[in-house]
Amino acid sequence: MLRPVTLRPLRAAQQPAFRAARRTISSSRGSSKLTQEFDLNRLNAQRRDYDRNRTAFLTAGAVAGIISFIYTAWKLKKAIEANNAKEGGGGVKFDSPPNIPTEQFKTEAGELRKIIVHDEDGNEVVPTGNSTVPLFPRTINVSLPLDTKRQSTLEASITDSAGTQYTLVGLGMRSVTFIGINVYLVGLYVATQDIARLQHYLVKSVNPVATTLIPSEKDALRRRLLDPVEGEALWDALLRDAGLRSVLRIAPVRDTDFHHLRDGFVRAVQARSALDKAAYGDEAFGAAMKAFKALFNRGQVPKKKEMLLCRGEGGALAVTYDAGGKQQREVLGTIEDPRLSHLLWLNYLAGSKVASEPARKNIVEGVMEFVERPVGTVATQVV
Repeated sequence: MLRPVTLRPLRAAQQPAFRAARRTISSSRGSSKLTQEFDLNRLNAQRRDYDRNRTAFLTAGAVAGIISFIYTAWKLKKAIEANNAKEGGGGVKFDSPPNIPTEQFKTEAGELRKIIVHDEDGNEVVPTGNSTVPLFPRTINVSLPLDTKRQSTLEASITDSAGTQYTLVGLGMRSVTFIGINVYLVGLYVATQDIARLQHYLVKSVNPVATTLIPSEKDALRRRLLDPVEGEALWDALLRDAGLRSVLRIAPVRDTDFHHLRDGFVRAVQARSALDKAAYGDEAFGAAMKAFKALFNRGQVPKKKEMLLCRGEGGALAVTYDAGGKQQREVLGTIEDPRLSHLLWLNYLAGSKVASEPARKNIVEGVMEFVERPVGTVATQVV
């Protein structure tokens, strides 16, 4: 009977203690949760500050790097120009030797005319505006009957003696990189006897019944030739149908090498051939490209030396190099596939991107001199 009575007060005495313990535990848990939430907010704020500072630092570094790169490139360009001015090399704006004009055209009666002077030997030459190669010959003689059926190879047709006369149409500087490092001067020559074909084709493309173009028609033709799309279509048809014999004369204004020149030519041809794989994707064109690359497996090309890329009436290509002076042209080789020379010529004449924009514009102005004269009269004036 005593046991139940004794246990009841004891249980009653223990209940407040348990309640107090529960309150203490609940209070401890709540305080811990608040502390954790406070710590997470602080850590998140610190992380945001770190990310913001890191982004600002990286942005500042990138901007400083770009500014430093541009400044270094500008200083390098100035140093190259100063060095070329000191040594007489490379830049288009440098002074040419005495008594040689730096301009390539003069204005007569509102029309541009190519400036022609005489060198020490009395030969007609055209100023280039460059101090390393100040003059280009107005005419060159190349023995290059590329379409003579009696000869099976071009090597037999190119000799050191005087041959077919070619007349300069226009010239310009080939520059590379965004700071404009000058590499070589390139001039387009057309066989003097074929200038009438060039005149006829271009004049008829503007006015089918005309034999010469008036100023407004000349302006229309100039716009077409300078237009990336219309110009390429016009030169493409002319190279394919007119049967012009022509030469690209290349004269480096700084020391270079055959591989560097080859890489520029090959990249240009590959870029254009990739646009029409159906026309240029066969094995024959691939073999022609391989043979063309092999022509340039040589060493250095000193400045002022002459390289000729010669295109025959049917489009066959011959490459010559003058390593020893005048009339010492060595035949490097020939490519019979006309598609290769076709694309190579277009690289200088037309399209949205050409190897030399100054050369393209200069050639167009040279063409304007031809088309303002009656068809067939230019050749007699040159001769």
